[in-house]
This record gives sequence, C-alpha cells and structure tokens, in this order.
Amino acid sequence: MLIERVEARWIDAFANTLGLCGVASGDEIAVLSETQSRAVLPRLAELALLRMGARPFHVVMPSPPVEGTIPVRSTGTSLALGGNRAAIASLAASRLVVDCTVEGLLHARERSAIMAGGARVMMISNEHPEVLERLQPDPSIVPVVRRAVARAKAAATMRVTSPAGTDLTISLEGAPIRAAMGFTSEEAPVAYWPAGLVACFPLAGSVRGRVVLAPGDVNLTFKEYLREHTTLEIEGDRIVAIRGEGMEAAMLRGQLSDWNEPDAWCVSHAGWGLNPKARWDALMAYDKRDVNGTELRAFAGNFLFSTGSNEHAGRFTRGHFDWPMRGCTVELDGVAVVRDGLLVPEG
Repeated sequence: MLIERVEARWIDAFANTLGLCGVASGDEIAVLSETQSRAVLPRLAELALLRMGARPFHVVMPSPPVEGTIPVRSTGTSLALGGNRAAIASLAASRLVVDCTVEGLLHARERSAIMAGGARVMMISNEHPEVLERLQPDPSIVPVVRRAVARAKAAATMRVTSPAGTDLTISLEGAPIRAAMGFTSEEAPVAYWPAGLVACFPLAGSVRGRVVLAPGDVNLTFKEYLREHTTLEIEGDRIVAIRGEGMEAAMLRGQLSDWNEPDAWCVSHAGWGLNPKARWDALMAYDKRDVNGTELRAFAGNFLFSTGSNEHAGRFTRGHFDWPMRGCTVELDGVAVVRDGLLVPEG
C-alpha cells in the first residue's frame, strides 16, 4: 500500500489542474469533503489553492450511514450532502467546488442546485495522489475531445459491436453529450480528474440490444478484470436478462436485485475513451485501497458502458456500474470512431 503523506510534487499537480480550471488569485473556492474522504486530497487542494493566492474554505460533511446491506462503491453519486440547504448555499456561492467526497457529485441530486448560481464542480476522484500526478490533465487533449463531442452531437445513432457478441444501439436524439477533459471550462462546467473521454446520457427509452462483457473488460465497481463472458440483454434502457453461468454473472444479478431499486437496472451513460496516457492495465499495479479505477474509463479506444443514475432520463439510484470494454467498434451513424478497440484516425 502506498503512503499518503503530502508531497510537494502533488501540490504542484493540484495547482496545475486547478490552474487549468481558471482559478485565480482572490477567488473564493470551496473544498468539499466528508469524514470518510481520503484526507490527503482536501489537504492538497487547500495547499495548492493557497499557493495560487485563492481563498479556499472547507465544507466537511459527516459521511452518511450505510443504508441496506450492499457496500456503496464507484457510484458518482455522493450522499454526503443529504439535501443540507446551508451547505448547498455555501457551495453555490463559490466560484468553484473542489469535490473530494468519496463518491463525487457527478450524479448527486444536489449538483444542479450548487451550479444554479454559476459555480463549477471539479471532482477529484478518490485515488491515491500518485494516480492523479501520473494523469494530470493535458490541454492538448482538448481539441480531440471537442471533435469527438461534435461528432456525437451531430449523430442520431450510436451502434456498438464486438467479436464477443455485443450489438447495442443507442439513440442520441436529444441526448446530452458531455466532454471530459480533466478540468472545468465554460463548455464543461463539471469535470473530473483523471479523465479524457466523451460520454452520452441517453434519454428514456433510447437503448436496446446486447452487451457482452468479455475477459479483460473491467468491472470498476468491483475493481476487477473480468474472466468470464456475461451477457446483458437490454430493452427500453433496462437490463431485462443477465446471461452467464459464472460467478461474475451471479454476483451482478445479486447486486442489481438486492438494491431493490428499479433504476439500478437501467442505462446511465455510454461513451468512449480518448486519453493516450490512461492505461487499461493500471489496476494490476495498485492495492484496491489505493485506487478508484477512474483512469480505466478514459483509456484510448475503450467503450464505456454504465448503468445506474441518469438525471437526463429522470433516474437516481445508489447502484452504479462502469464497464470499460476492450475490442469494441463504436459507430456514429455508420461511421466508426473506434474500430476493434482502437481510435480511428481523423481525416
């Protein structure tokens, strides 16, 4: 297990990232955390902001009690704020919220209220700082992500296939398309680090087909590489059947059933990775305690398929799965942007 002491180079990494978010001297910046946050992360954020001449303040929430019997992991839906109006108001009054909660505000119910007054949200994924140092945002990825977003916005349909048997169709009509560059901007007021991908949030009733999870694909909720084939049959956004005789299929059936939340079975978002620095094999190098696995959502050429909360379809749930998949072909209106797990060169 890696040691979590403050290192000067990690302050540098935070200052670099927050600088890319446009933080300037005198800015009032909120650092949001909870009692179970990785303590080094809000500390590094504070030190970086002070070095930059900003005026940070901390909002620290008690981590909420566990409801039910299922561990909540990798949801992107922090429950720490719990609708606390005073905390939400203080966050909304800041220019930027540096989000160091365990699960993050990406799908949290309170995020819209925080951002209503113009505040942006920069999520620091619950990673060991070494991961964040290694994957500092690179402005050179901005035009790559912009072009990918533009292509997705111009398309009516995404189709994903794979040699393992995936054949999934997603209507992009009206679907919000999100850029994930690793830092906030006017075009991306919500960001997370590490990043480097494009994500689509299909509207209700927009997804149908089959997803076949194959050996080498990743279950980020469990932080494990798959060793067996598991098939997800999807109709009207919802997983209607999970086929597979192995342990992984059985565990997935159990998890989704035990949430007792219908939205846990539904599609959250889908997209593809664009970050050449992110590594598919990174989970092998870290203890589970050290890593959140966000990097694997962004490795270049992966197809990212996720279930759980999707605010654009009116769905919120505690259950969430991210599956970065290898070897897929992703087509927009019949034109491949990813072929057999490799980004298709532009032009």
